[in-house]
Amino acid sequence: MSFSDSGSYSNGGDHKSFRQITRERLLYEMLMPDKNGTSKSAWKVLVVDKFTVKILSSACRMSEITQQGISLVENITKQRQPMTSFEAIYFIQPTESNVNAFLSDMTGKSPLYKKAFVFFSSPVSRSLVTLIRKDVRAMKRIGALKEMNLEYISMDIQGFVTNNENALEDLYSDEENHQRADACLNVVAKRIATVLASLKEYPFVRYRGAKALDATTMTTYRELIPTKLAASVWNCLARYKQTIEDFPQTETCELLILDRSIDQIAPLIHEWTYDAMCHDLLKMEGNKYTYEVPSNSGGNPENKEVLLDEEDPIWVELRDVHIADASERLHEKMTNFISKNKAAQMKHSSKDFGDISSKDLKKMVNALPQYSEQIDKLSLHVEIARTINRTIMEQGLRELGKLEQNLVFGDAGRKDVIKFLSTNNVINQESKLRLMMILAAIYPKKFEGEKGRKMMELAKLSGDDVVAVNNLRLLGPVHTESKRSTTGSFPLKFDVLKKRAARKDRVGETQTWQLSRFYPIVEELVEKLNKGHLPKQDYPCMNEPKPTFYSASPSPSASPVLPHSRRTPTWARRHLSDDGYFSDSVLGRASSGFKRKGQRIFVFIVGGATRSELRVCHKLTEKLDREVILGSSSFLDPQTFLTKMKQINEEEEISLDDIDI
Repeated sequence: MSFSDSGSYSNGGDHKSFRQITRERLLYEMLMPDKNGTSKSAWKVLVVDKFTVKILSSACRMSEITQQGISLVENITKQRQPMTSFEAIYFIQPTESNVNAFLSDMTGKSPLYKKAFVFFSSPVSRSLVTLIRKDVRAMKRIGALKEMNLEYISMDIQGFVTNNENALEDLYSDEENHQRADACLNVVAKRIATVLASLKEYPFVRYRGAKALDATTMTTYRELIPTKLAASVWNCLARYKQTIEDFPQTETCELLILDRSIDQIAPLIHEWTYDAMCHDLLKMEGNKYTYEVPSNSGGNPENKEVLLDEEDPIWVELRDVHIADASERLHEKMTNFISKNKAAQMKHSSKDFGDISSKDLKKMVNALPQYSEQIDKLSLHVEIARTINRTIMEQGLRELGKLEQNLVFGDAGRKDVIKFLSTNNVINQESKLRLMMILAAIYPKKFEGEKGRKMMELAKLSGDDVVAVNNLRLLGPVHTESKRSTTGSFPLKFDVLKKRAARKDRVGETQTWQLSRFYPIVEELVEKLNKGHLPKQDYPCMNEPKPTFYSASPSPSASPVLPHSRRTPTWARRHLSDDGYFSDSVLGRASSGFKRKGQRIFVFIVGGATRSELRVCHKLTEKLDREVILGSSSFLDPQTFLTKMKQINEEEEISLDDIDI
């Protein structure tokens, strides 16, 4: 038995995406018998904790786990039956409670399992290593002790979270509880570092620097959040350079650390892409969507759950396009499918069953299994798009969306909002609150004193809503577009114009669809980072890159391809096959093709990331020919962000879920 670090799984020269590498490390490095030392023929038990089970389920299907010889998945905190003829694989966080539970399982005359192979999700402290080694009985039954360095949840092919759902409250509360905030940042940093360890990437670490308004202004803790997080990540990486085999000793990628204060508008504005609309207007839990289907028995409708993720090619194709474009494409797909699929033609034809020839009947029967799967997927998305479009009409979101974007781009101001609220009786209270918060972010002085009170009275905001608007100040002043300084930095002070712009229209980009002008600040920052134009005084680097790092290029989107460049997927493209559907099976993998790209760019936003920020990472991956990976403490939909802003200063309640029984 040895205590070691697990290396990153590699399979020849294949080019793999971030999520695929995560999946293969779990399946082949941790669970595969040839790799982990367990018996090849015997079934095994997998023991996890509350967090590591989320890591597994985000990257692997249960069928894939079973294929590696796992017969049962158990929770380490629950009481379990002895299975002394089975070997056990433990995938757990290196906490004192987990280690004690593990030792209890394997100590004594009657251990729970025949042998234990332990994989820790992140580095183990010396004290816990000592605790394990002192238990002589348990040591005899341990087949392996390894640090997997994989402690994050892959939410998307290019997105992950560290599962710190309360980071916004811990870091931005008025109380400024530094002990709680430091503990939060340390956990986040450790988990960011495991992402880099999994991919064996050693980054240039850039971060949003703290800015004081003037020489006499004291820098607050909140302004130092990215600085503190960058320092913690750097410390973790320094350890990895010394302890992980084949970990790069020179920089292979770039990491940009930001916080939610960088863009207050992105979590509030109505984003008009298919993905964002689904998470905004539908009642989704993560990627899970629940809808009603007719009962087979003829009774009341039944609820059915589906996952909208990379396993669904329609979702991959449509998620980042405008809802109007998505609706048109779905109509086209359905038309093509019905016109070219034999079973669909029979179902939608006016022929009586008796008029169908035996030849046609044979074609229909042969097409039925594939037809059933494909029409179910297609019908699901058609229904989702129909529901979204109906909600847009019922809630008057087109008019609201136009006003929101005009505010952001400086084409509308406070008077336009007053006029809109005075004449529009359709929009709901949530939309009014979001509009008020966007206005407050751009015009904070307008919400001070009597002016602010009257605006919120006009919007008929509740007491909790007013609290949310006022708490927006905790995130600091919004970045506004004005004449750039010679350094190209964002100004912190507001200009004296009557109408301020929080964005400016992007040069060279035409908008095919209405209400698609908005873009998150992250897009601009990543493009500047790629070109080497991100101002150093605003975004310092923990390890300053050499001048030759950003090579000159004939095109603005080109980027250097260095020896440590990693693997990334190409995107699914619109291509219909003879059956009116995709060239691959509708249920095939969405990311089947890969090509080599330049160095990865990691962007981490502590305090929560949005669907629009994930969208631009997909977009920039193609535009810059570099895999752009977005990480965050959690993903925010607008409703979650509003709830957090209402409760950010409330004392945390203890939940029964936090108590292990």
